[in-house]
Amino acid sequence: MENQTTVTYFILLGFSYHLPVQIFLFLVFVFIYAVTLMGNLIIMVVIKLNSHLQSPMYFFLSQLSFLDICYSSVTVPQLLVNFFAGQTISYNSCITQMFFIFLTSSSEILLLTAMAYDRYAAICNPLHYVKMINIPLCKQLVGVAWTVGFFYAITNTLPALKLSFCGPNVIRHFSCELPSLLALSCTGTSMSKIIFFISGGAVGGMAFFLTLLSYIHIISTILKIASAEGRRKAFSTCSSHLIVVVLIYGTGYFRYLRPDSASSIILDELFSVQYSISTPMLNPIIYSLKTKEVMEAIKKLIRQKH
Repeated sequence: MENQTTVTYFILLGFSYHLPVQIFLFLVFVFIYAVTLMGNLIIMVVIKLNSHLQSPMYFFLSQLSFLDICYSSVTVPQLLVNFFAGQTISYNSCITQMFFIFLTSSSEILLLTAMAYDRYAAICNPLHYVKMINIPLCKQLVGVAWTVGFFYAITNTLPALKLSFCGPNVIRHFSCELPSLLALSCTGTSMSKIIFFISGGAVGGMAFFLTLLSYIHIISTILKIASAEGRRKAFSTCSSHLIVVVLIYGTGYFRYLRPDSASSIILDELFSVQYSISTPMLNPIIYSLKTKEVMEAIKKLIRQKH
C-alpha cells in the first residue's frame, strides 16, 4: 500500500514556552544529557578496566549503560535543537526516531529482565551460579534483547508507514512516539493500535512476568535468611536493579497503558521525560551509590587520573 501522506514535516510542541523558560529548560536538558553521557561512559570504562568487575552482573551493567546512552540520544539531541532552531522535524526523521524509540526501549526492558534472572541465580542458587550464568550466555541474552527489540520496532513501524497524514501536523509532545502520531492520522488507525497493544503486551508482558517471577523467588529466599545482616547483604545486591525496574515500568505504564480518558499532555510529557531522559541519567548514579564495588572502582580511577 502506497503512503498517501501530504505532510512532509511535523511540529513538536512539547516544550513551547516563553523564551526565558525555554532557555532554562534547554540548560536543564543539556545538563541531564551531559550527566547521562558522562555517567554511563564512566560505568563502561570502569567495568572494562577493572579486573574485579568482569562478572556477569557487571557485564550486564555495562550493556545497560551503553543502552542508556543510545536511548537518551534518540530524543535529547533533537529536543535541544528544537528549542532554538525551530520545532519542526521531517516526516522521515520522525518515523526514524519512532523506530529507534521502540528499539532501545524494548531492548532495555528485556536487558533488565536478563539482569533480574542473573540476580535470581546469584541469590536463590548461589552454589550453581557459575553453571547457570556465564559471559557467553550473557552475550547471547543481550543479543536476544536487541534482536527482539529490532523485530518489535519493525512490527510497529511498518504499519505506521501506511498511515496518511494530511493535516494537522502538530505533535503536542517533544518526540515522535506512536500514540502522538496515531492521533494525527487522517486514515484508520485500528490496525496500528491492535498491533501496538498485542506486540507491546507480548514483549512488555513477558518481560514484566519474568522479572516479577524472579523477584518473587528472590524476596522469598531473602526472607528465609536467618540473620538481619545476611538479609541486608542479599537485598543490597539487587536493590539498585529493583529501583531501576520500578522507574521504567511505573512511568511506562502510565504513558502507554492508561485509558484515553485519563490522557493529559502534561502528564505524558512528565512520564516520557522520566523514562526516556531522566532514567538513563539516574541509572549510573543509582548503581554507583548502591553498588560498593562500582563506587570503589570509580574512586580508584579518579585517584589514578590525579
